[in-house]
Amino acid sequence: MNVRRSAAALAASAVLCVGAAPTALAAPSPSPAPVLPSGLYGKNDPTYDGVWRQSFALLAQHTVGVHPAKEAVGWLVGQQCAEGGFAAFRADATAACDPKTMLDTNATAAAVQALKALGGQDAAVKKGVDWLKSVQNEDGGWAYVPGTPSDASSTSVVISALAVAGEKPADVKSKAGKSAYEGLLAFQLGCSAEPAADRGAFGYQPADGKLPANADATAAAALAALGKGAVVSAPSADTPAAALACPAGSADPAAAAQGAAGYLAEALKKDGHLTALTPGADQPTPDTGNTADAVIALAAAGHKQSAASALEWLKANSAEWSKGNPAALGTLILTAHATGTDPKAFGGTDLVAALNATGPAPQATGGIPQDEKKDKKDEKDGASGDGKVWWIVGAGAAAGVGIGIVLSGRRKKNQL
Repeated sequence: MNVRRSAAALAASAVLCVGAAPTALAAPSPSPAPVLPSGLYGKNDPTYDGVWRQSFALLAQHTVGVHPAKEAVGWLVGQQCAEGGFAAFRADATAACDPKTMLDTNATAAAVQALKALGGQDAAVKKGVDWLKSVQNEDGGWAYVPGTPSDASSTSVVISALAVAGEKPADVKSKAGKSAYEGLLAFQLGCSAEPAADRGAFGYQPADGKLPANADATAAAALAALGKGAVVSAPSADTPAAALACPAGSADPAAAAQGAAGYLAEALKKDGHLTALTPGADQPTPDTGNTADAVIALAAAGHKQSAASALEWLKANSAEWSKGNPAALGTLILTAHATGTDPKAFGGTDLVAALNATGPAPQATGGIPQDEKKDKKDEKDGASGDGKVWWIVGAGAAAGVGIGIVLSGRRKKNQL
C-alpha cells in the first residue's frame, strides 16, 4: 500500500521467481525519461511508479479534505486498461493495452483504493476489483506480476483494496478454493520461528527454504488482516502491542494482525525507527518509508502509543526523504491521519501544501480550481486600482514554477 519497493525490483523478483525480499535488487534507470503529463503528480520519471504515486497523492488529498484537480483524477482513470488492470505507467493512454502491457497488481490495488475514496468512479473500481480477482493465484494470494508466485506484500495490498471496495477477503477464493486470507496467513512466522523476536512477522517470500521476516510485508499484512486500507483513523482505544500469543490462531486474521503489530512494536524499540540494508551498503540505514508504514499499521491495530517514538522520529527525519515526492508525502499525510497528528504541522512541514505543490492545483471547496479563484480575485483587485497586486502575483507565479522538485517516487525506491 505505501511507499514500497521499487516496481522494477518487484517485477524482476517476480519474473525470475527470486525468493529473497526484492530490496536486494537494484532498479534500472530508464532512459530517456518520458514527457510528463500535466495531470501527473511529481516530476521524476513515472515509468515505474506513475499510477502508485498518483493514487497515494489523490488518496491523501481526499483524506484531508482537499479536492484534487479534475485532470489529476482523469489521468489516473485514463491509465486503466480495458480488462480492468493498471500498468505502473502508460505514456500513451490513448493506445489500447496489448499482451505486452505488464499489468501490475500493486498499481491496480492502489488505484482502486484512491478511486473508491474519491467517489464517482464505480465502473473503474468494479473493473479493477474484477481484474484483481481474476489473477488470484491458486494458493489464495497474489503476485506483483500475475502468473508468478505469490508474495506477502502484493497479497496484502490487494486484500486491502478489496476490503476498501466492499469485498469480503475471506470470501474471495481461488479456483482451488483457497481464500485471500489463507493466501496471506501462509506468510506469517508462527511460534516455532527462530529467533523468537521474529514470531508474528510476515515474510515476503521463502528464500532457500526459509521465510525471513520482512517489516515491509508485516506492516502491509497487518492492515490487510484487519480488513483495512491505507486510510486509517486514529484509534479511540489505545493499548500497548503485545508479542504473538502462543499457540497462535493461525487461521484467525485478527489474531495474525495483532501478532504482526507486536513484531513491529518490538522492532521499533531499538532506534525508534526501522532499518534496511541497501545494496552496496555495509551497515543498515534508517528506513523511513517502512517506519511510516509501521506507524500506520500499529494505529490500525489500536496501538498508537507503541508507535509514539517512531512518529516523533518521522517528524524529525522525514523532510528530506519526502521532499517533492508525492508518494512519500501522501504516506506521511496518512501517517498523520492515523495518529491524530496535524499534517500541516508535521515536524515543521506543511505536508498538505507540499503535496499540492507537486501537481496540478486542487479544486477549491466550491468546485472552482484554486488558480481560477485566485485569478478572479486578481481581476477584482486590479479593477480597484491596486497596481501593486500584479507584481505580487507575478512573483508568486515565478516562485511556483520551482516548487515541484522531487526525489524518486515509488515504494522503497525513494527510501533505499
